[in-house]
Amino acid sequence: MHVSQNLLQPNDRIVFFGDSITDAQRTHHADPETALGNGYVALCTALLGARFPEWNLQIWNRGIGGNRLIDLHERLERDVLSLQPTVVSVLIGINDTWRRFDQNLVSEIPPWEQSYTELLSTLQSQCSARLVVLEPFLLHTQDDLPSWREDLNPRIDASRRVAQRFGARYLPLDGIFAAAACRAPEKHWLHDGVHPTPAGHGLIAQHWLREVTGFSF
Repeated sequence: MHVSQNLLQPNDRIVFFGDSITDAQRTHHADPETALGNGYVALCTALLGARFPEWNLQIWNRGIGGNRLIDLHERLERDVLSLQPTVVSVLIGINDTWRRFDQNLVSEIPPWEQSYTELLSTLQSQCSARLVVLEPFLLHTQDDLPSWREDLNPRIDASRRVAQRFGARYLPLDGIFAAAACRAPEKHWLHDGVHPTPAGHGLIAQHWLREVTGFSF
């Protein structure tokens, strides 16, 4: 098995940036600015703190439910650049697909890919952040969800190209969840095909930690 070199360093400032999958109800807390939510971000934070207690890592959750890529651009300065992160982990894309099917808001792939490229370029140029890109994912827990693949699969491919362009660490979560669904039913991992269950968040955290640290947790 390939073991990744540790991306993290002592005193790193890590921001998780994305939509509701990252948010995981942190915006429902009394102080969402410091809340980590109840998903994979909180799990990663807990396990990093246990494994590297002397490293003084600072971690923020900056996911907001319903966000599309355009929303990340609009709050990039306030929610990410202002924190001067050294590591930024991005998970975005499923809502760009979802809005096509429930609101007829179409995010065409070529401009979406260019917009994603601009987002990561800004992160590297303004704070020299090391980057982690998580691909959007879907499991077919409902009859209408396979039709989303027409839009989602090209978006996953675009995410991969963008990550490669910047030398980002990449988590192929769509494939990871597909493999997991061979071990347990889809709803064990994603209760509606999109949003993770506790086990689904655990799966993301497990792979994120292994990719960025090289250790199994």
